[in-house]
Amino acid sequence: MKNVTKTFLYTNIASAIEEQINSGVLKFGDKLPSVRILQREYGVSISTVLQAYYNLEAKSLIESKPRSGYYVLFSKDKLLKSPEKTTPNSKASHKSKAEIIIDFYQTINEKDIINFSLGVPAPELLPVAKLSKTMHETIIHLKAGGTYYDTIQGSENLRRQIAQRTLLWGGNLKEEDIVITAGCTNALSLSLMAVTNPGDTIVVESPVFFGILQLANTLGLRVIELPTESSSGMDLSALKEVLKKQDVKAIVLISNFNNPLGSIMPDSHKKEIVEIIKAHQIPLIEDDICGEIYYGKNRPTTCKSFDDSGLVLWVGSFSKTLAGGYRVGWVAPGRFLKEILQLKLCLSSSTTTITQEAIANFLRKGRYDYHLRKLRQTLHANSLKYITTIAKYFPKDTRVTKPKGSFLLWVELNPKINVKEVFNMAKEKGMVFSPGTIFTLQNQYQNCMRLSYGLLWNTKVEKALKELGELLKNSSL
Repeated sequence: MKNVTKTFLYTNIASAIEEQINSGVLKFGDKLPSVRILQREYGVSISTVLQAYYNLEAKSLIESKPRSGYYVLFSKDKLLKSPEKTTPNSKASHKSKAEIIIDFYQTINEKDIINFSLGVPAPELLPVAKLSKTMHETIIHLKAGGTYYDTIQGSENLRRQIAQRTLLWGGNLKEEDIVITAGCTNALSLSLMAVTNPGDTIVVESPVFFGILQLANTLGLRVIELPTESSSGMDLSALKEVLKKQDVKAIVLISNFNNPLGSIMPDSHKKEIVEIIKAHQIPLIEDDICGEIYYGKNRPTTCKSFDDSGLVLWVGSFSKTLAGGYRVGWVAPGRFLKEILQLKLCLSSSTTTITQEAIANFLRKGRYDYHLRKLRQTLHANSLKYITTIAKYFPKDTRVTKPKGSFLLWVELNPKINVKEVFNMAKEKGMVFSPGTIFTLQNQYQNCMRLSYGLLWNTKVEKALKELGELLKNSSL
């Protein structure tokens, strides 16, 4: 086993074992050292070693066998392959899939349904009680109970907290650089309106979050979908070719944990795309809504961190990490600050005072970081459980992403499988997911689906995945 200092806690022991499992030093079926051996080796208590093993069990990396010990359960060799790079055509599209999306949304709040289509973590994974307490404290101390209009730019307290957090990814924003919005969708819509006009063409990844497609349709924009790798994101070579031939007015990109692929752009790609937009003077709208839900040691950087020309509009929200219903997001619009403020003045004038201040207080008291640590750990464990379960019950030729953050999986099935038909059958059995066709304007992804693992893992969820796998197997016959 890997040597560490005696001061390491259970997380460090668990990380050392997990690293050996991932590297193949420890293989499926290998017996792990006994609790007492690790206790002596690391110089810690038995309870610390047990906590490390419990942590690995929660991720489905190891299992306990009564009177025998702990054994490696996870094996990379048993995992399904990742989806290959997508291949959309480079023609600009302009159409709506509103009817499909509305039909899909009808089930979101239905009870007694296993909802794999959720675009937010389940309430059980959120600090509802602590957030409610903070809300109550905030209302008491706010002038007039928060019933007054806030400034157009938004709460100074909240903007300062957001600006402070940019240090985590190498940013150095100030509160005056940020505008608070009514969630991420509002930030995206303001950004698109600030840099485009009806009839303009924008570039996106493919597949891409359907909300971006619907915004483009509403604003009369044409969309070019570019090939995207499930691990590294948008194909920058394809982007360069498109920019040579077409008049593109904006690029919309989810650089960290793309929705739905879960891809994360390497820093070198982020730097390169910023150089590309600077050379062409094209704005880049960077949706970083899940940047805080990472599984590694450090928060990933952003394209904004490399931006020295003000062309990157950095967008985020607390919807995926804290409280979607509070509708609190933001945009750091760079050189487009004036345009964003004018648009916000016309469309909403201000943002809800109470929710802004409540979240600002939640961050200021350190509750947010404590919550994020727990959320990341839970979602990482969930991702491994889902991937292992899918490998066990779905058709053997299934491909699935291996995300390093967020809470979404992209599943690619045999081309013979029509996921829309399976969606209707699954709905009758009390489970729903997101069909792949809603993440494109083109005729593609009929054999794909997006699954959320932002649910509280239990036997009911595992059973639902098994049933979904059976439906897919029968559909492929």
